[in-house]
Amino acid sequence: MKTAADYSPYPANFLDRNGLKYHYINEGSGDPVVMVHGNPSWSYYYRELVAELRDSFQTIVPDHIGMGLSDKPGDDRYEYTLTSRIDDLEALLQHLGINKNITLVVHDWGGMIGMGYAARHPEQIKKIVALNTAAFHMPKAKKLPKRLFMGRNTAIGEFLIRRFNAFSSLASYIGVKRAPMPADVRQAFVAPYNNWQNRIATVRFVQDIPLEPGDKAYELVSSIEASLSQFADIPVFLGFGLQDFVFDKHFLAQWKHHFPHAEVHEYPDCGHYVLQDAAKDIIPLINEFIRRD
Repeated sequence: MKTAADYSPYPANFLDRNGLKYHYINEGSGDPVVMVHGNPSWSYYYRELVAELRDSFQTIVPDHIGMGLSDKPGDDRYEYTLTSRIDDLEALLQHLGINKNITLVVHDWGGMIGMGYAARHPEQIKKIVALNTAAFHMPKAKKLPKRLFMGRNTAIGEFLIRRFNAFSSLASYIGVKRAPMPADVRQAFVAPYNNWQNRIATVRFVQDIPLEPGDKAYELVSSIEASLSQFADIPVFLGFGLQDFVFDKHFLAQWKHHFPHAEVHEYPDCGHYVLQDAAKDIIPLINEFIRRD
């Protein structure tokens, strides 16, 4: 049976994070393009965009702890929180000497993580590419979907995710709308999450969704949202599959509110995994946006 490593098309690199292996892709040279994935995907999601850009840019794509090719520790060895994720990304970029002219490409929870880093280092950010993601609280017009509510708030929800890979497996089917994922691609998306222990991060991400004051990440998300005004004058690209059952038109509207001059590309027939679903359309557009002076 293939492992996640068999599907990764690029050489593996690892940073030691307090005794844990933190995997990242590091391809090409030039100005850095830092791609931050969400839940329940991994660096594989950005494989085609890396291929488009690595001739002219340094493309850096980490796997969050507990995901992809990174270690998947228990709660006794890692705190699965938004703060930890931002700290990890910060440590990686410091390790690589990345501190200027960064293009951030973010998807899903990668928006919170990437923009959390940007809030700490606004002077380092050159451009932003946001794909079916958020860097702010749940829009008032949007309710938490029932599937996420179960995973976040119930023991049965956590059991289903960890026993049957209900989150990653389901996402590989409903995350695309134009056409089903080819079997080998779907297997690659779910490969890192092949047993109970290896699915810990997929459920901890859901449990860390902040909905009200007092939730662990609530104040941090508030501060990230407040920081967005710092980036009003830099180029922003918004690419959204509008059939995403979470990051839908309500989230896109919020991005447009914060960045009224953004370049916007909407895909009414696409879902959450917009880079997979609309690859032929959106990857050339992102490529051109990043290369544009």
